[in-house]
Amino acid sequence: MKLTRDSTYNLDYHIVWLPKDTTPVLANEVANRVRSILHEIAEDKGLEILDLTVQPDHVHLFVSSPSKNEPALLADWFKGISSRKYNHRYADHDGEQIRWAEGYYAETSGQVSSETIEEYIQQHKETDS
Repeated sequence: MKLTRDSTYNLDYHIVWLPKDTTPVLANEVANRVRSILHEIAEDKGLEILDLTVQPDHVHLFVSSPSKNEPALLADWFKGISSRKYNHRYADHDGEQIRWAEGYYAETSGQVSSETIEEYIQQHKETDS
């Protein structure tokens, strides 16, 4: 479990998205640069990347986020900021730019056990005392 000032959470999201270009553009140095930028975004936004795979034709991101950030916002951040940063830093002309296809896939993961609920209740009781 993770804590913010006003919530206790354990929210992990699996988000997948594709480049607009149908050819496998996310390879070699491009993949390394995209991976690095995605880690920058996570750090800037206070998120934790649990797993990240940049494939030639798609990105798999498994990220932990506070409850205030809905999956659509996370996808917008990672897709929008990464393309802007990549294109600003590395693309000399339009053919080198990274553009993401519209949409994304998102799934939550995890489970709530009775032990998790009990731990939360105990922590809450201790802070209210």
